[in-house]
Amino acid sequence: MGFFGNYDTPGRGVLKTPHEKRPFFKFWEVYFRHMWQLMGLNLVYFLFTVPLFAMLVMLTYTGNMKWLLLLLISGIIGPATAAMTRVARNYSQERPTFMLHDFRKAFKKNLKQGLVMGYIDSIVIVSFLFGVPMYNRMAQENSIMYVPYVLSLSCMLVFFMMHFYIYQMMCSTNLTMKQILRNALFLVPLGLKNTIYTLVVSLLVIAFNYIVLIMPSTMPVGVTLLMFFPYAFLTFVACFNCYPVIRKNVIQPYYDKTGEKNPEEEDADAEEALFEDKAAEEEAVPLQKKSKPKVIK
Repeated sequence: MGFFGNYDTPGRGVLKTPHEKRPFFKFWEVYFRHMWQLMGLNLVYFLFTVPLFAMLVMLTYTGNMKWLLLLLISGIIGPATAAMTRVARNYSQERPTFMLHDFRKAFKKNLKQGLVMGYIDSIVIVSFLFGVPMYNRMAQENSIMYVPYVLSLSCMLVFFMMHFYIYQMMCSTNLTMKQILRNALFLVPLGLKNTIYTLVVSLLVIAFNYIVLIMPSTMPVGVTLLMFFPYAFLTFVACFNCYPVIRKNVIQPYYDKTGEKNPEEEDADAEEALFEDKAAEEEAVPLQKKSKPKVIK
């Protein structure tokens, strides 16, 4: 037995595919490998959110036009989110990525659908901000109103979880916006375990950043964290956990139906072929009889 392991096991030699690490350890290994690039990605995305935050601060000074102005500005978050998702997905899947180049390219490619999704998000978020507190107040006066209150909370939670899949499908497929939203709704229960893991991490990170931001003593730290950490980290978590669900239930069925070869499988096969061990298939070189050396007398 060797010092670092057992080398006496019979077989063909080095395994072609080493044992996979557990997802938890693999996640942190991949994340720390791209941590600095993800921090840069977070900063780029943060710049797109600055006008939105500025608009929220100015709400009290814009009169009756405040919600219309907020809606117009918030739409740009959609393409930026799609671009960030594309880059984070590539990092999570260990694909070659040039952060700024790929961000700009994905922003342009998903501009139309991103704007549509950005406006949908704005309308839905404003509806929840008004609806949930309203139903809560009504439920305190009339217990029957707990039904719409719970329904609105449930819809808000499902809509939030759908975002683990919406922007990934937007930047990974050629589906229409209607198809993306429908598929995202079905993928939430199909990949329930992955969805729940992502939800728990997202809620913890959001709660932590919120607490740090609202406390005056830690607000500078909260702003710094907002610039470099949460957006890209949460997107990376969603891509790492949920992209396999999309690949299994959306992308692969398309290639199975059309009979085409999935490019991701081709890349995997090519990489596997580079390291294929064919030592056991090689034929032994026949031994040649040694002839008696000639002796010159």
